[in-house]
This record gives sequence, structure tokens and C-alpha cells, in this order.
Amino acid sequence: MEKPMQLLNDDQMRQFITEGYLLLKTDFSPQFHQSLLEQLSEVYRTEGNPGNNLLPRIRELQKVFEHPVVTGALTSVLGPGYMMHSHRHGHYNNSPKPGGWHKDSYWGYHKMRNHRPWWAMIMYFPQDTPVELGPTGVMPGTQNYDTRTFAADDSDGEVTAAGQAGTFVLIHYDIWHRSTSNLLGKERFMLKFEFMRTQAPGEPSWDNREALWITPSSFSTPVYRHEAMWRDAWNWLSGRSDDGLTAASGGTAEEIAGLLEELRSEETERRVDAADRLGMLGAATAPYGAVAAMERALEDSFEPVALNAAYGLARMGEEGSEALLRALKHDSVPVSRKAGYGLSAAGHGVVRELTEAVGSEREETVVHAAFALGEQPCAASSADVVRALAGLISHTSVKVRQAAVDALGSAGAYRSGYESGSEGVEALTRALQDDDTQVRFMAGLSLAKWGEQAEDAVPSLVEALDDDNRYVRAHAADALFYIGTAKAQDALLRFLRVSRWCPTTTPASTFYP
Repeated sequence: MEKPMQLLNDDQMRQFITEGYLLLKTDFSPQFHQSLLEQLSEVYRTEGNPGNNLLPRIRELQKVFEHPVVTGALTSVLGPGYMMHSHRHGHYNNSPKPGGWHKDSYWGYHKMRNHRPWWAMIMYFPQDTPVELGPTGVMPGTQNYDTRTFAADDSDGEVTAAGQAGTFVLIHYDIWHRSTSNLLGKERFMLKFEFMRTQAPGEPSWDNREALWITPSSFSTPVYRHEAMWRDAWNWLSGRSDDGLTAASGGTAEEIAGLLEELRSEETERRVDAADRLGMLGAATAPYGAVAAMERALEDSFEPVALNAAYGLARMGEEGSEALLRALKHDSVPVSRKAGYGLSAAGHGVVRELTEAVGSEREETVVHAAFALGEQPCAASSADVVRALAGLISHTSVKVRQAAVDALGSAGAYRSGYESGSEGVEALTRALQDDDTQVRFMAGLSLAKWGEQAEDAVPSLVEALDDDNRYVRAHAADALFYIGTAKAQDALLRFLRVSRWCPTTTPASTFYP
């Protein structure tokens, strides 16, 4: 009898939202992992790293991603119908030197990174991996920072994925991480797989028992407080647009004055906490000059402060939204980008202005406005918004076209509210022919989010199966799968019959036995 998925509980989801990772474990037998290790060692020794062919080359590995702990964790974070991305990699580490802290790229496309969990990664360890063997290290709470808030050689607060065989770390795609020192000099494998949400959440997909956000009682060091940002993620994952974003939340004049003073402190942590608290007090702070102070805080050199200012302004009613819209046009690209994050959480009141902003002559303003529109459930149901985003597909700027394709994909993920997606699908279909490789491979992923509404794109997706780029081909195949109509399935099966992989064919065994 097949075991049911083991969905995450509320506490685990709160940890994922605040700290960006979860350490979990499968219960495969030691014999299963021993066999997996023997195959990995043989393949790496005789053939090298199989790269994206890791899964078909080692067939038993698929069982890992069918395990109820793995499927339950991914469903909880990414919803039903999540996609396993075609890029996967087996990391081999026998070096005593630690790797550098980094975020994974989006295959060369340095897009605005989603604070809401549209993407996740699993790093799976098929052998017992004590700290001395060099497990992956993550820095808790850094998933939403573009910049590193700690020194390059800093390990204070680092969490490693040390554990028995079958341990894996589920991470927000954008968390800062690295390989740690392998002091034993023995083989250490880590199997990295990426996953993408294909549907925007309409309700909680985890074992949800408590509707409202509750801040965890403790965090890993050095997590800074981002109450407004965390609450936005929780509500979005729950299928709720907000929980009274602009409602007055108390706070005396004396308290607000004290927080405004703290916002000018030379100590970064005090500024972070002040911006966070002012944001949570919301519109009640407006009469005391908090909007102007938070608008200035968007320029703070310490990113956690600026992020709290952005999400806090989103909770400060019309005045806060106006401040974010001004900041969207700021000469500083980081300030404009922070405004985009705030506007993505500001609700339907900014959709008209954001739609106008995608017509700006300034590239960064258009990119950040398109991102914010893609994050807005109410924007996806607007034909005017989809039409404005579709119009960017012919823009002269590659970055704008990339942002437009990404935002149209998000609009497709909210497809329940948009009855006629023809303009969005037609624009993404044209994007499959773009001169820029990244526009083309993002177009396939975005069409996958439109599901069966993207059936008109099938002929162009079939053509994309012959693209020179491996990810354009892979994403086109994924799009055909998620479109799922008979026409799409027939095209996909024809492609797979020709391109199917034989996992036992190697240079040493070309055809027999």
C-alpha cells in the first residue's frame, strides 16, 4: 500500500518562511543507499558527472523523489502540480577547502528573485554525512537578500545538512549557501534538484491548522525580523491577499516617536527592528511622519532595513503606496527594486499605476513594475494588465523582455481569474522565437503555468523542441506536459520516443547485453 504524502505542519512552514530551509530525512534502507552510492561512484569514476542526465542514468534515484517525505515537503511549499526542473547536478566533494558563499543563478538570467516561494531546491545526501565529510551549509534567513549581510569567511550561524544517509535540506531557491570542508577526504555526494511552482496558491497546501501568521518563538542566529514580509508570504501561500494590510494596528504616539528615532540609529539591528515594527503598526503611523521616514529608509545601505521599509510602506495605505510608486522611479536601481517588492505586496490599489509604469522609458522601472504586476493575483485577472505585459515582448531591451515573460508566466499561474488568456499565450508563443536564449527558455516555463489555456502554443512548442539550447528544448517539453491536452500529449510522446534515454548504455556497454 502506497504511503500518503507527509505534508509539512504549521511550525515547519513558519521555519521555511523565516529561515529559508528545513532539514528532513527519508527512511530508505541502508541497502538502498549503499546501492545508490555504488552506482554513483561507478558512474563518476568511469563516465564523469552525468549532469542533467543524473536521473535517467541512475534509475533508482527516481524513488527518492517519489518518497512521501519528499513529495509532501515539495507539495507543502510549491503546491500540487509542482515541476521538477530539467537542470539537476550531482555535487562531488572531497576537498578540505570550503566553497564560497553564493546564490544559484537562474541559468544566467539575473532576474528579480521571488521572495514568495515560487522555486525551491532539494539537496539530498545518499551517504552518512557528518560535519567532517563536508555537507552543504546554509545561512538561515538570507533567502531574501540580494547582498551578503555577513563576511565572506563568516560561518557564525551557519547550519549544515549533516546527518544520516537519506538526509536532505529543502531550501528556498535564493538562500545563501556553500559547500563546507571535507576533512575526511572521502567521497561525498550531494544530489541537487530544482523545483518550480506551476500554480499560484488558492489555499494552504500543507497540514494547516492555524489560519493566521504566528511568529516563531525563536530563530536561528543571525535571522533579522521581517514580520511584514513573513506575513505576506504566509498569506500568499494560504491563498489570502492580506489580513488587513492597511488597518491601524495600535501604537501610541510615544511609541511611534521612539521607533522613528530608532530608525536613525547607527546600530543596524535597531534600525531593522524599528522599520519592522513601524511596518506592522501600518497606517496608524502615517499621521506621525512615518511614511516619509520609511521612504528614506528604502535607501538604507543595510538591506534588511530597506526591505522592512518596503514591506512596511505596503501596509501604510495610500500614502505608503504613493511612496513606493515614487521609489519605483528612483535613480538607484536597488531602491527601485525594493519598491518593486513592496508594490508586489501592496494590493489591488496600485495595479493601475503599475500598468502605466510598464510604459516607462526607464528600463529598471519597467522591469520592477512588471515583476510587481506578476506577483499581484488581482492583476492577473485584468485583460489590461496582461495586454500591457504582452506588449513588452517586442521591447528593444532584453532585460525587459525577460521580465515580461516571467511576469506573464506568473499571470498564467493565477489563471483561475482570467477567462481569456489568448493575448498572454500569444505573446509567450512569440517569445519562443526571441533572439535571446533566456527569453526563449523562460517562455517555455511560463507557458507551462498557463496549462491547457496555452494549447494554441503547441505548434511553436514543437518547433522549440529542435532549439539549439538544451533548456529551451526541455522547457518546451515541460510546457507540453502541463498543457496536457491530447494535442500536446501526442506531440510530447513523439518527441520522447525519439529522445528517450537508455540508462544502461555506457561507453563500456554500447548495446549488449
